[in-house]
Amino acid sequence: MRLTIQARNMSVTPAITKRIERKTETMGRYLWPETEMQIKMRKEKNDLRVVEITVPMGKNVILRSEASADDNLFLAIDQALAKMERQIRKHRTKLGKNLREEIPDVPEYIEADQETEETERKVVKRKTYPVRPMSVEDAIIEMDLLGHNFFVFVNIDTERTNVLYLRKDGDLGLLEPEA
Repeated sequence: MRLTIQARNMSVTPAITKRIERKTETMGRYLWPETEMQIKMRKEKNDLRVVEITVPMGKNVILRSEASADDNLFLAIDQALAKMERQIRKHRTKLGKNLREEIPDVPEYIEADQETEETERKVVKRKTYPVRPMSVEDAIIEMDLLGHNFFVFVNIDTERTNVLYLRKDGDLGLLEPEA
């Protein structure tokens, strides 16, 4: 992976370059060696430090992250690189599959990384049950009685299938699909 570091209204010190290189080492194993990561830093009038990172990945994929911090360039760099690493990890499976389809010789670092990759989720159990019309209040009672964190029912008012679910904040949510 090649790094291009640019700065506006500031200078790129060896400490900045060293920090960027150290933080991007782990990302290099997910990318082709000829991939270029462009890092643009700028200082704005109100002492805000902004870091933009762009990584062109193949034909139609460009990954981009941006972060800013008040008067702390290293914090902005760390935040932008963390966002970029999440994007790269998110797309690595998709990109790896595309790369293998396009090029017959897959580099060793992609093959080795595929071994540690999580397996795809699959349906391991199917269950059927009768769905009967009921009000939202009845569905809440039924969900509580069952001890589940969601409940599928036919809403008696709309005559459509709804999903009642328990939110992380402890309240309830209701999904009402539209056709």
